[in-house]
Order: sequence, then C-alpha cells, then structure tokens
Amino acid sequence: MRRETLVLSAFLCFLIPLTSMAADYKRLFAKADPAVAVIYTVERGVVPNGPPGQVSQAGLGSGVLVTKRGYVITAAHVVQTADLVEVEFANGFRTTAAVKASNPAKDLALLKLDEIPEGIDPLKLADSDEVTIGEEVFIIGAPYGYSHTLSVGHISGRHGENEAGPSGPQAETFQTDAVINQGNSGGPMFNSRGDVIGIVSYILSQSGGFEGLGFAITSNEVIKTLFEQPMAWSGMSGEVVAGDLALALNVPQEAGFLVQKVALNSPAERAGLRPSLVPALIGDRELLVGGDIILSVDGIKVSPTMLEEIRARWAGDTDVGTAKLSVLRGGRIWEVDIPVGKPY
Repeated sequence: MRRETLVLSAFLCFLIPLTSMAADYKRLFAKADPAVAVIYTVERGVVPNGPPGQVSQAGLGSGVLVTKRGYVITAAHVVQTADLVEVEFANGFRTTAAVKASNPAKDLALLKLDEIPEGIDPLKLADSDEVTIGEEVFIIGAPYGYSHTLSVGHISGRHGENEAGPSGPQAETFQTDAVINQGNSGGPMFNSRGDVIGIVSYILSQSGGFEGLGFAITSNEVIKTLFEQPMAWSGMSGEVVAGDLALALNVPQEAGFLVQKVALNSPAERAGLRPSLVPALIGDRELLVGGDIILSVDGIKVSPTMLEEIRARWAGDTDVGTAKLSVLRGGRIWEVDIPVGKPY
C-alpha cells in the first residue's frame, strides 16, 4: 500500500507542472492574441503559363500592433508590392492600412492603420539579446488562413545578419522548431513570459511545408530597422542580376536590379518604373523579364553593399525628398526621380 501511495504521489507531482504550463499558455495567449493581426493583401502578378498580362492575386500574412497610434509590424514580403492591405484583429475589427516603412533586404515592414482599433493594448518589443538557445517560445499567426493559431517550440539557434544564405533576409534571426507555415509570415514570436522577441520571416523546407527549420527576425533587429533607421517604402520588388545573367540582359555594368513588381499608387509607380511581365527561366533562375533594370541610386551603383551606402549617405537627413535612379530601359539609360522622403 505504501509503495502504491509513493508511485501515485510521484505521478501526480509529474502532472502538476504540465497542468500549470498549459494554464500559463492559455493565459498568455489570451493576453497577447488581441494585438495579433491577420493581414490580407491584393497585388498584381504574372501567372506562368497563364493568361498574358497581369492578374490580381490574394495574399495572406500576420502582424502585431505595437503602438497606440496604430502601427503594425509585419514581414516585408507580405506587403512590399501590395495594391491593397487590410488588417483584421481577433475581435472582428478590420481596416485598411498603408505601408510606411519597409526594408526588403531585412524582410521587415511597418504599417499604419487607417482606423485605430479600440480596446486593444499594443505589445512591446523585448530585448532579444536576453534570449538564450533552448528557451521555450510560442508563435501566433494565420497558417493557411487558420487565424489566431498558437504553436509552441524552442529557440534552436541564433544567426547573424550575413548567415541566412542567398534566399534569407540579411538580418539577425532566431531559428525555431515552433511550427510555421504560409500565413505565419510577419507574425510575432513570444518568449514564455509573453514578450515579443521576434517577427516570423521564413522556413527552410524541401517539401514546401514545415520541417522544423523556421526563422524569425530578432526584436532588436526590428527596432533598429523600423524605428531607428527606417527606410521609406518604394512599392517595388526586384532581383539583383549579375555575372552571366547580367550579360544575358545586356546590363552595361557588373550588376543591376531587375524590377519585378510595382504596387499601385506606390512611389515606384509614381516615378514611372515599369515592372517585368514575361516569365523566363535563365539557367536555374525563374524570374520575370522585360521591366526596368536599375543601375544606380544617387550615383551609387547596384551592389551587395548598396543599401548600406545609401543609408550612410542619407544618415541624419530627414528631408531627402527624392532619389535619382539610373535605369536601363529598351536599350537606353534613363534618369528617373523617385520620392523617398521621411517614412513616418
């Protein structure tokens, strides 16, 4: 009888921490979820082997409200070339939003809501330098459209801004085994105290689905990129073409920036930049061709370090106004002015 009592006591002691942990995540989710947003976008794109020209395409992502003035953080790839952005919260409040700042190289963007929701407390960004490998984390987002979904995992690693590889953002990231899928992009990652420590960016996968390798931009990187050194949203996306690809496209220098998409009513569209409309496979790269190829910005030639050079040149200047682009179009080089201004 005594042995059975000891076994039962040990079993109950094992269960109590698990029950408390489940209760904690229930409480943390209830506290954090109201500030988590689902982001719906509409943009124009080209469908390979589809009808000629551009067609409207719907997009999906996640975000988090971080100020009482209605600013929402998300991933740049969710909204960079969107013609329309709508943001919806768990209480059903839905409004349009404008992209105010964006840094595609770091995959971060800042939205300003056209209407500010009532009764939702914004969440603060914590110090990600205090996060350690092995720490438990949770993520809230809209994987495959299943909005306000919770997943739990751990910090599996931390990577510097030059360690993401050619397809990842040039930013400091956390690696995690918390489940991430399409629709989670831009959503917040929390530590076990409910503090925002990262913004979901991408996964590495051979199947296309989650395989245990997810990545989130660290919160300190977010603060630096969107609040300390913000870059104005351009409304265009593109691909750097260099080497043999640059030669194939008759780029008259080592590298250029081939414009892929241009958002409606964006600074890029107002400047007259032309998107690419023809799907092509050149070597092992699939991309759109036929659009403008940017050669330089304010005299700074396209290169891997171009953005840092531009940021250094404009440092402290809150009223830059416009930037002069040198653009290859139809075999000729054109000069184009694009508004850059103060992001917000």
